[in-house]
Amino acid sequence: MPRIWMVVLGFVLSGLIGLSAYFLPLFQTAATATAGPGALPNLNPVQAPSQPFTVLLLGSDDDSKFEPGQLNTQSMILVRVDPTTKQSTMLSIPRDLWVQLPAHGMGKISWAYRYGGEQGAIDAVQSTFKVHIDDYVWIGLNGLVRLIDKLGGVNLQVTNPVMDDYYPADLNAGEDPYGYYRVAVLPGATHMDGVHALQYVRSRHGDVRGDFARSERQQQLLLAIKAQASHVNVADLPSVASAFNGEIKTSMGLDRMRAMLSIVQRSQRAPRRPRPAVHL
Repeated sequence: MPRIWMVVLGFVLSGLIGLSAYFLPLFQTAATATAGPGALPNLNPVQAPSQPFTVLLLGSDDDSKFEPGQLNTQSMILVRVDPTTKQSTMLSIPRDLWVQLPAHGMGKISWAYRYGGEQGAIDAVQSTFKVHIDDYVWIGLNGLVRLIDKLGGVNLQVTNPVMDDYYPADLNAGEDPYGYYRVAVLPGATHMDGVHALQYVRSRHGDVRGDFARSERQQQLLLAIKAQASHVNVADLPSVASAFNGEIKTSMGLDRMRAMLSIVQRSQRAPRRPRPAVHL
């Protein structure tokens, strides 16, 4: 049994226009993933995928401002894994991208999930980018906080200060979910728990590069999670899995996840490109 199972954590990425990303840390502990309607149990051995496959990663602010089933996606990431080349690439989709929403006219691509759930988000991405999506994974922000805390926090090297006077108070129990408070992260090496790590990657005010700078911080956090997760052993998996507590949904059955495991473990980061050639 591999030391680390897989469950998608890429929901923390948004706004980045470009490819060349790292897919391996995006799966941790599929044990509590809730299979969607299209994921039927299969107890027979499953052949590992031999063709490239894509997974749409969705992340929502599942906080007290929204009703269940009426969430926008704050993060949308399209991940492609090529079993032949052992490489993975990722396209993070700006949440404010104005597109044609199937059956709903023009609107922000982040609205697609609110209108049509997972399938609505899939349809919007497929029609906009002319790609085929094999599976999806959705996770709420509380899931990220809980996972990082279960891992004992993460170590980060902050290169640029973060000063956000309008950080939403929506995840703070007892506070106005529509309120704000100040978040300040100073440069230097630091150890962050789940709440502070979320603040670091979610803040987008007070930075002239906006979502682009936030995307860089989010990629940095993914690598930090990967490093921390490398210390997790089999005995820790039930505790780590329980951290999600309903904060994750996926169309992938456990059998397919296991079949993909060996490919994803061998997957390499795609060659880094100086600047993305795609402009949206």
